[in-house]
Amino acid sequence: MPSPQSRATRWVVKSLIAPILNAETPIDIQRKRLDKLVGLIPLPRGVKTRALKIRGIPALWIDTKAKNHRVILFLHGGAFNIGSIQSHKEFAARVGQAANANVLLIDYRLAPEHPFPAGLDDAVSAYHWLGVQGYSSRNIAIVGDSAGGGLALSTAMRLRDGASDLPACLCLMSPWTDLTMSGESVKTNATTDIMLNPLWTRQLAHHYAGPDSLANPLASPHYGDFSGLPPIITHAADDEILLSDARRLTKKALAAGVDATLEEFSGVWHIWHTHAGFMPESKRAMKKIGAFIKRHTAEA
Repeated sequence: MPSPQSRATRWVVKSLIAPILNAETPIDIQRKRLDKLVGLIPLPRGVKTRALKIRGIPALWIDTKAKNHRVILFLHGGAFNIGSIQSHKEFAARVGQAANANVLLIDYRLAPEHPFPAGLDDAVSAYHWLGVQGYSSRNIAIVGDSAGGGLALSTAMRLRDGASDLPACLCLMSPWTDLTMSGESVKTNATTDIMLNPLWTRQLAHHYAGPDSLANPLASPHYGDFSGLPPIITHAADDEILLSDARRLTKKALAAGVDATLEEFSGVWHIWHTHAGFMPESKRAMKKIGAFIKRHTAEA
């Protein structure tokens, strides 16, 4: 039975957020509307932030009062074209609190101005910056939602291929891992997904990767090699168009010998975790994400 908060939030997502994600609306307008709507949510009590730049990349250090060396590199969603520190700072802070970790949230470069692999390059740079600050790979979890989830997976693949130390774990919430949109759920859930629509996602995929790189394994990690990756937890809603991406990545990871877990949730929607400040269903999912990060990362 959906909570009263879930019913109210479903209306907000369907009526206010989904219309922003429209293929006919210019990208700069989508960005402004999303930041204005979601960015108004206040940070959790006691959380402090500090703006910084990492090798030219705007970033936000989110201090959750975690008294340890555990840290999250958070890669925001937005189909590689929208989303920002402003839209995701409250969400990232909630993840940090759940995991008893501080958070580095970055404004990686976005398409169409900066197509693939610009965002990936920025994510890798931010990860290496954490190492320079003294954080061991054992302390670091990479977390991402939607496109950020796909980017988190691509980042781990790039690090592995470059013989870098890998993060302790990956947490992927409703990840977008196949820009070719070949998953079955793109069709079967097209009418049940209250937030995403295939026309919008296909358009923004082309902005990011162009027609020639949609199946590049570092743009669409679904087509990549999963061997040697760190433990992965993936969350997805059972009625979202990206459900197949979550299912297939977990299947491929397990086949490659990776410790991978998929949890599917009913009665919710794409990245419902963002409402963990007030929605019980989101709080429960966030608690699972936090427990996974605590289990796989070192505090010191």
